Amino acid sequence: MIGVSAQPHIRLDPMLSGISVALVLVGLVAIASASVGYGEWHFNNPWHHTIRHCIYLALAICMGAVAYRVPVEVWQKTSGLWLLLALALLMLVLVPGVGRNVNGSQRWLPLGPLTVQPSEVAKFALVIYTSSFLVRHAEAVQRHWHGLAKPVAVLGVTGLLLLMEPDFGATVICTGTVFGMLFLGGARLSYVLLLVGTAIAALVVMIVSAPYRLQRLTAYTDPWQDPFGSGFQLIQSLIAYGRGEWWGVGLGNSIQKLFYLPEAHTDFVFSIWAEETGFFGALLVIVLYGALIGRILWVGRRAERDDEGFPAYICYGVALIFSGQAFVNMGVSSGLLPTKGLTLPFISYGGSSLIMSCIMLAVVLRIERSSRSYEGGQA
Repeated sequence: MIGVSAQPHIRLDPMLSGISVALVLVGLVAIASASVGYGEWHFNNPWHHTIRHCIYLALAICMGAVAYRVPVEVWQKTSGLWLLLALALLMLVLVPGVGRNVNGSQRWLPLGPLTVQPSEVAKFALVIYTSSFLVRHAEAVQRHWHGLAKPVAVLGVTGLLLLMEPDFGATVICTGTVFGMLFLGGARLSYVLLLVGTAIAALVVMIVSAPYRLQRLTAYTDPWQDPFGSGFQLIQSLIAYGRGEWWGVGLGNSIQKLFYLPEAHTDFVFSIWAEETGFFGALLVIVLYGALIGRILWVGRRAERDDEGFPAYICYGVALIFSGQAFVNMGVSSGLLPTKGLTLPFISYGGSSLIMSCIMLAVVLRIERSSRSYEGGQA
């Protein structure tokens, strides 16, 4: 396995940590600006959400530091336990009186003054479990269709629990991540395409069978059919993009955040950022995500080159989660995709997302450090 030297002189990867810090700072500024009006109206404190976000960020850094100290081998040995924990949380949140219902979705578990979103834990648990499975059953995955049965079954159970909340966006991210990891793990393209086709067929059935999902799809294709109903949020988001033009209206000067655009500091925070910083500010964030995901993939490729499959698959899975969520979040706010409740990693307001993003990043940083130690003869 990869060496797990704990020597203090081995520093963090400057590129990976630097990009992450930049995204976190963008998120802090964006939330502070987007939530001022909402906080003043609902909590009589314009900095309510900014203060809470800083608390979440402090917790995320602490938990990331703990995750960074965990050797890679420990994640592999306990992969099954993390999966069981995630499934238990997904079932617990569905229990009446235990899970908190917000806007018709029961996705949150109250934990004192904080809330935990089990779907965020499930994403990371699926990455850990699938990475371990691909290492333990590499030959079966690469040569036989039944080698895919177990991870697909686990994904099916997880997806079913997520849909019961309902959390359609998290289901899509989990499905895409696991399918991508199976393909990168050597599964035949024909098998993966068959799974993708089955998932798409199930997606169509779920959309047709649920009126609110069909309404969202209709609003996405032409939001101006119902500008004050189902299309209102997307139209306001597009207005924010249009007002931003090239250089933006300036930080703090957004009009759309003043109760025109719902969820301005959560799912649609990128729209407010684009309005205030313009095309170049939005492009900066996209470039940062591209650099972050590219660096994580590079770390995974280096681990795979050193014949370390488990760390490599973790990196690939984390990259798929970050890229999927960033693409969907930006796509939704710009009208490219139907509305989905997915956070923008490191930027959107939300404690569970921020904490789990920092934990996943810390694991990748540990893998990068261990790979560097291995190459330096310190394994």
